[in-house]
Amino acid sequence: MSFGFNRLSFPVLLGLFLAYAACTGVTLSVVIPAYGENTVLKAFGSAAGLFGLMAVVGATTKTDLTSFGRIMTIGLFGIVIASLINMFTRSSGFDYLISIVGVAVFTGLVAFNVQRIKNISAESDGSEGYMKLSVMSAFTLYLDFINIFLFLLRIFGRRD
Repeated sequence: MSFGFNRLSFPVLLGLFLAYAACTGVTLSVVIPAYGENTVLKAFGSAAGLFGLMAVVGATTKTDLTSFGRIMTIGLFGIVIASLINMFTRSSGFDYLISIVGVAVFTGLVAFNVQRIKNISAESDGSEGYMKLSVMSAFTLYLDFINIFLFLLRIFGRRD
């Protein structure tokens, strides 16, 4: 979606987002039997609470979160590198640490992204370009939520 942003129309971009969300839903449907309903509900409720809280913070804070967003993005790259390393070391303690850092990073990204979306919407003229930006913004927040949920799931329970 990001690579084709300039070439794709708004309806196509929206369709791709909805298709991606459907595929993610199907993929995540194996999570409930693997972790158990209680663990999934705890992780989902916690993710929703964190997401909601940080969305309010991002929408209401007067502080510019641009530099904070850069730090969170660097943290995201750190998570990717640490996860690659842990694929080989298979350390459960390191995995737990990565999960905690992951929750913190994506929670911070929610506040940053919501503030960025708020600033973009203040400038919106309703053109197709802004409509496409709104789809990409929704996609970004969707990925933030999914990642918070998955990291919390790794913290709250181990697969059976």
